[in-house]
This record gives sequence, structure tokens and C-alpha cells, in this order.
Amino acid sequence: MAAVSAPARHVLTLLALLPLMLVHLWLAAEVAPLELWALLGAPAQSFAFLQLQLSALPRLSMALLTGAALGLSGSLLQQITQNRLVSPMTIGASSGAWLGLVLATLLLPAFAAEQGQWAALGGALVAVGLVLLIAGRSGIGGLPLVLGGMAMNLLLGALAAGLVLINNQYTQGLFVWGAGDLAQIDWHWVQWLWPKLLLALPVLVLAPRPLSLLQLGGDAAQARGLALWPVMLALFLAALWLCSVSITAVGLIGFIGLLTPNLARLLGARSARDELLYSTLLGALLLLSTDALALLANHIGGQLVPSGAAAALIGAPVLLWMARRHLAAEDPHGLQLPAGAERFGWRSALWVAAFALLALTLALGLARGLDGWRLQWPSALVWSLRWPRVLTAASAGAGLAISGLLLQRLLRNPLASPDILGLSAGATLAVMVALMLFGSGVLGAVAPLAAFLGSLAVLIVLMLLGRRHRYSPALMALLGISLGALLNAALQFVLAKGSGDSFALLGWLAGSTYRSTPAQALWLSAGVLLLGGLAAVFQRALTLIGIGDGVAASRGLDVPRLRLALLVLVALLCALVTSLLGPVAFLGLLAPHIAVLLGARRVLPQLLLAAALGAVLMLLADWAGRTLIFPLQIPVGIVASVLCGAYFVYLLIRGRLA
Repeated sequence: MAAVSAPARHVLTLLALLPLMLVHLWLAAEVAPLELWALLGAPAQSFAFLQLQLSALPRLSMALLTGAALGLSGSLLQQITQNRLVSPMTIGASSGAWLGLVLATLLLPAFAAEQGQWAALGGALVAVGLVLLIAGRSGIGGLPLVLGGMAMNLLLGALAAGLVLINNQYTQGLFVWGAGDLAQIDWHWVQWLWPKLLLALPVLVLAPRPLSLLQLGGDAAQARGLALWPVMLALFLAALWLCSVSITAVGLIGFIGLLTPNLARLLGARSARDELLYSTLLGALLLLSTDALALLANHIGGQLVPSGAAAALIGAPVLLWMARRHLAAEDPHGLQLPAGAERFGWRSALWVAAFALLALTLALGLARGLDGWRLQWPSALVWSLRWPRVLTAASAGAGLAISGLLLQRLLRNPLASPDILGLSAGATLAVMVALMLFGSGVLGAVAPLAAFLGSLAVLIVLMLLGRRHRYSPALMALLGISLGALLNAALQFVLAKGSGDSFALLGWLAGSTYRSTPAQALWLSAGVLLLGGLAAVFQRALTLIGIGDGVAASRGLDVPRLRLALLVLVALLCALVTSLLGPVAFLGLLAPHIAVLLGARRVLPQLLLAAALGAVLMLLADWAGRTLIFPLQIPVGIVASVLCGAYFVYLLIRGRLA
């Protein structure tokens, strides 16, 4: 295909679009292929004619418009940054647009209904601005930009999910919108979208020259008269505008902007103009194909399959393949955290003890009631309801921190944690499958076993795929992105069904402690203590493996078996916490880092301090979720993800500025 000229390639793509459009119409109109033309001459008020005119044709048009816009947006972003893993999804623009639109829906519903694209654009700009601040100029073309975007996706996604859950009476329509759905009931959104996509025409005409100069490097482009930063800013704004208006119209549809530019280059696009135009055509073709598969699944299964979920199920494995193809074993760019103390002294110990005492006092004694705030020891009734929550939160925080530390030591990867590497995603996906098979009663019965099997399956995939690249931090993190996208696709499929199990799953996914019984709290704490004690027994092995496999082997350790045993320990910890509490982002990543910043650099001190910090952070998150919007409650998983995610983003920005 690479030998085919650009015009011939474009013509072939357009010719491939024609039969695909017919297949899409047949599926959307629910008629046999030979009946489609006869349907155009049917009576104007017949149901079949109305379905074709007001549903099938608008859906076809929306797929073409949105796919073309996302393909062009992804090509612009990749050519600006010279980074093949950049797209609106991987730099946080999609989640920023989602959060902006959710906020506008809650605070300014009339504005969101009429001018929602500006709220989406504002959210995308803030998200991308923070990601660029994290990555810095030198990191735009490498891993820091993608990993910063991943962190922003987790943070903003937790914020948006929390707002949707708290205000579900106003935001129920955002469930399907969050999954990305192209279904239409009239021509309203098509008529709304196409004028806003006319910006693509001047982009296709004017952008190729500056993009061609950018391929030479920033300094060379400026030497040839290019006003580098104004042009890059204008092109960034154009890409984000195309993404934002598409998200406003159809919701979150990922991977199209990531796949199409890479596919265009793979099929022979070499010049900037050719890649822009061909990515636009391929975006329309790819989204139309994905939506046709979603329609086919709807016909076969009889249930709604959102288009965005179908795109994620296809795109996530491709992202993994691209990561393995394009990333070296050791990426030259890394994210750096600020340097911490040289050792853990008595001053730091006093601060941690005071922080822990404050968290425990707040969790047990400071509460908000109908008569305002009150600081007192809880009554017998309140104590019987509160201590299981407090013990569950503290145990879960400690367990996640220990699992994060073990992963960081075993893989020699400072970005490893159960959520980043996809262990929480694997556990959650397994529990979700069990829920779909056996019903909501599985949350208390089969969930721990399902979560363990899911976490273990992800670990096996990690070890098999990462071995070739020596467990590169870049590859491991991008594997986590892929698994997270697969989880989100399956999640949106379940939520879109709107059944009772969907809402039971939503509450569990948010991460809550108010369902914890005394028996569950005691079992969780005993399990975390036992597994944490086993981790402490292996402190010497963890120290040697952290230095290198060769050093560990020379000291008589059976490294493969030891790593496997410790990874099973990680899977058990993750399964214990996730099965009871649900997925919690960032805490397993952050607690070990804070321990190192405080000076705990050896294995045992870092393990004990990270466990204590994880417990304290979860206690504070549980207390905040219980009191912030009294008498309602915010699930502890959302609060912990937001607090820890915000602090982690702050650390990344601080490290960059330093």
C-alpha cells in the first residue's frame, strides 16, 4: 500500500466507504439489503421511512463527521508534538472536556444545552495545559506527555464520576453520553455539528507548511521564519476545538484520534498534507466500521452497545501493539519527582504521628449532624456503625500502599501501582463479569476470588509482554492505559443497560466503605496484616531485586520464582481491597513516593511508613466523603482518587519546575 500514490490511496479509501455506508444503513434501518431502495419510496409517514430518515441517515452522517474530526484532531496533535502516542485521549483532553461538560450541566444547565462546546473546550484546555506543564518542552515528544495525560485522565475522570454519582438525578443521561453513542432521533445534532467542523477546511489548507517545518525541529523551523509558539498554539486550539465539539455532540469516543494518524503513516502517508487528509478519511472509515460493529452486536445481543465502547474494545489492543512496536526498552525521558530527605529523622516521625492522630480523631470524633459540627466520642450506636468503616478504610489504604511499593521494587519502575499497571482494572473487570453472570449478590460472595483471578491474569500478561522490553516503565504504563480503556468500555456497556445491577456496580466502582460489615472489616485487616508481614519477610530479596536481577542471582536468590511469588502476593493484596472497596486510583502510587520523600529509602522503613501513610490518607478520604456534603455521602474511592491524584499532579509539576 505504501507504493500507491496519495491520490490513488484517497480514492481507494473513498471507494471503500461506499459499501460500508450501505452496510451501516442496512443495520441502522433494520431492513434487508434489497429493501433499502424500496424504502426510499415508502409512504412518508410509515415507521420504516421515518426510521431511515430520522435515525439511520443522521447516525450515518454523525459517524462520518465525528470520525473525520477526531482523525484530523489526532493527526494535528501527533504532528505538532512529533509523538505517535499522542491523541485527545492520551493527553487528557477528552477527560477534561467530559469534566467541563458535566460541570456546566450541573451549574449552568441552560448554557450547557446551548453552548456546551465552550465548556468542553475550556475543560480540555485546562487539562492539556496542566499536562504540558508536567511534561515541559523537552518532554512533549516522549513519555512524560503521555504519562502526564494518563495521570490527568485518572484525576479528572474521578472528579467527573463523583459528580455524576452525587447528582445522578440530574446526570443520568450522561451515562450513555460518557460511553460515546452515535444514536440519533432527528437531524438536530448533525445540523449543530457540521458548521462547527468547517474549521477543518482552513486547517487542511494552511497547516501543512508549518507542520512540515516542525518536522525539522523547533530551532530549524524558527530559522526558516516560522513563529513557532503562536503557530503551535493556534494548531493546538484547532485540534482541541475539533475534539471538544465532537465530544459535545456524541460523547467520549477514544482511540480514533490515536489510531488513524498511525494507520495513515503505515499505509504510506509521508507529507504533512497527505497525513492530515488521509487521517481525516480514515477517521470517518474507522468510526463508521466501529459503529457498524456496534449495530451488529445490538442486533445479535438485543442490548445497547455504545459506539465508544466498541471503539475502545478495538483500539486498546492496537495501542498495546503500537507501544511495543515504537517504544524502546528504556525510554530516554522520564517523569521526575522532587528530591526528598536523605533519611527519615525524628522530626518527620513526629509529623507523621501527628498527622495520623489528627486523621484518627477526625474519623472517630468529628462529625457533622443536623445541629452542626460536633467533636465528641461516638455513642454506642454510632460506634457500632463507624468502627467497621474506619477499620476498612485504614486497612484498604495500607494494603494498596504495600502493593504499590512491591510493584515499584519488583519492576524497578517508579510509576508502578495497582491502578497504573491495570491490576485494579483486571480485578474490577473480573468482578464485573461475575456480576453479569451471577447477579448483584456476587459482590459479597464470589468477588474476592474473581478479583484475585483478574489481578493475577493481568500480572501474567504484564510479565509475558514486559519481559522482552525488560519491564520498561513506558511499556508497563501504556499497558495499564490499554487495560483501563478495556475496563471502561465494558463498564459503559453494563451501565448503558440501566438495570438494577448497573447501579449496584456503579456504587461499588465508586469505592465505598458504608457497606462494610464488622466481619468484612476484620477479615480485610487480618488479610492485610498477614500479607504485609509476608512482604516484610522478603525485605532483603526486594532490596537485591531493586538493584538488579544479576546482583540478586549472584547472592543465591532464585529471581524468577521469587518475583512470581511476590507478584502473587501483590495480586492477593489488590484483590482483597478491590473486592470489598472497589478500585481506588493513585493511592498505591503516591504513598510509597511520599515515604521516600520523607527519607524512608530502605525497604522495611519504606514499607512501614507507606502503609501508615496509605491508612491515614484513606481515613481522611473516608471522613471527608462522610461530612463534606452531609447528609449525602461521597464514596471514599472517589475522594481518595481526587485527593491523591491532585497531590500527585502537584508533585509532578513541582518536580518539573524545580
